[in-house]
Amino acid sequence: MVRHTLSGLGLSLLLALSSTAAVAEIAPEIISVKPLAPANPYRIYLSDVSIDHIVDGRLHVIDGERNAYLGMIATGFAGQSILSPDRKTIYVATTYYSRLNHGERTDVVDIHDTETLAKTGEIVIPPRHAQALNYKGIIRPSSDGRWLYVQNATPATSVTIVDLQAGKPVAEVATPGCWIVLPAQTVPTRFSTVCGDGTLLTISLDAEGRPTTQKRSEKFFDADRDPIFIHGEQDGDTYRFVSYLGDVYTAHLGGEEARFDAPWPLVSAAERKAGWRPGGYQVIAQHNESGRLFVGMHAGGKDGSHKWPAKEIWAFDLAAKKRVAKAPGSDAIAIGVSRGAAPKLFAYDGVKGGIATYDADGKLKLSGRMEGVGETPTLMELQ
Repeated sequence: MVRHTLSGLGLSLLLALSSTAAVAEIAPEIISVKPLAPANPYRIYLSDVSIDHIVDGRLHVIDGERNAYLGMIATGFAGQSILSPDRKTIYVATTYYSRLNHGERTDVVDIHDTETLAKTGEIVIPPRHAQALNYKGIIRPSSDGRWLYVQNATPATSVTIVDLQAGKPVAEVATPGCWIVLPAQTVPTRFSTVCGDGTLLTISLDAEGRPTTQKRSEKFFDADRDPIFIHGEQDGDTYRFVSYLGDVYTAHLGGEEARFDAPWPLVSAAERKAGWRPGGYQVIAQHNESGRLFVGMHAGGKDGSHKWPAKEIWAFDLAAKKRVAKAPGSDAIAIGVSRGAAPKLFAYDGVKGGIATYDADGKLKLSGRMEGVGETPTLMELQ
């Protein structure tokens, strides 16, 4: 009995020692984050207000060339994101509450590095940042990267001027009845905003970011007859918009007062009769190098159909003012195009929640798709 017991104890001790030795030979696992590959022109920054949990919005970062999900940046309550002019920094104007969805409110501009997506700083701003769906122009940098213009709504409208060099807000400009920020390219201390009466208000600043002049333009669209979509596409000092009924409106914003070209139609008389109209949130995209404008279009348009997803995407030659290509619309509610050579157009499917990819150099050709992206995004920006 004793002999068997000792024998059993010896076997147990041997097994324990063997197990200990085996454990000692296993290298501990080190948790790490894989660094991002350098950004290519097809990297997508997809702004998602995440309406079902709006206190916790997201900016999805996607490689549009490989249809691969790269990462995510938290954007807080109705956060608005924009890239810096050199594409090295992401700015997010957002709101945080001390009790998640109530309590003390703090508005900030969060600053992230595009190389790592890591947060590198923040700037506290007045608690008036517009809590809205994601649209280009609710937050915009100046062309030289010195200033950040942040749209406010209380609901009275104004714009906070943030000095990114000093890391603080320096001024606030009242813009009653006007919405969205349109910075001039050639004058970094100048921006315009679209007003409800069909005019543009242009605001000029001094070297310290304080407003000096405000000049209101003549009326360039009829808000009662045919309003424009608020999303505009920029080429230098020139911005283009499309209207609900399908006309292109062009504004030049370099001077103290905006000036305009005559509008021109996207649709023929027969297409207008069939109800072909633009629709969506980010309804147009512009490839400046080739001079092409892309528009999400739907048929059977009527009052209230301006947010309908695209049944087709049309491409226009801006110099000739004529359509040069069209493709299936992928139910797009937001479209964006890469910069530089070999452009790709990306379309967010608002019905199925995917991103469709089109070759946009020459003919517009559907070339790929990524499923299961985002919840309620309305805006994308390309690297």
